Amino acid sequence: MQKSFFFHLTILMSGVFLLVAGGCGASTQSSSFYTLSSIVKSETKTNVAKAGQGMAIGIGPIKFPEYLEGSQIVTRTGRNSLELAEFHRWAGSLKKDFLRILAENLSILLSTDSVFLYPWRKSVPIDYQIVVEVFQLDGRPGENVLLVACWNIFSGDGKEVFFTRKSSFREPTGAGGYDAFVAAESRALANLSRDIALEIKAISEKNASGS
Repeated sequence: MQKSFFFHLTILMSGVFLLVAGGCGASTQSSSFYTLSSIVKSETKTNVAKAGQGMAIGIGPIKFPEYLEGSQIVTRTGRNSLELAEFHRWAGSLKKDFLRILAENLSILLSTDSVFLYPWRKSVPIDYQIVVEVFQLDGRPGENVLLVACWNIFSGDGKEVFFTRKSSFREPTGAGGYDAFVAAESRALANLSRDIALEIKAISEKNASGS
């Protein structure tokens, strides 16, 4: 009787050990990290180089909604519902990445290396300052992303407002996953960059003519 009891106890403990060992050996999903991408100079159709050459542009500050402050990529599941991807994250701050790519895009579109990110030194001579408030940057994978932002063009000293607009940009994501989703967000930012560059061109030409 006692021998049978110890035999069954040994079998039970062996089963528990195998379950624990199997759990410890189970693989876990690793996270993927993403960044926005800038305009490819050779592919851009909108180039305002003549108006922007040698121009000094200050980019920022940039204001983002609180729901985009985290590291997870945010997608929309309904009109009033969002999903934060646990295993698909930004490689850093989306807000800082947005600021950096906007600066790169304007540098390409205006053909100027004099682009400064907020905050810059007071001694830096700025011709125009771009201030942006992002209201929405999300969407549905496999459908569209939507960028909604209000942007302003100020004089270099920030005392005069030359232009203000609220813009919306919708880009299809295609059938891909998060890679395609982030690429669509980059294209939406590129479209915003082109609109800003064109307005800077118009303002610069107007100021140059003295009208």
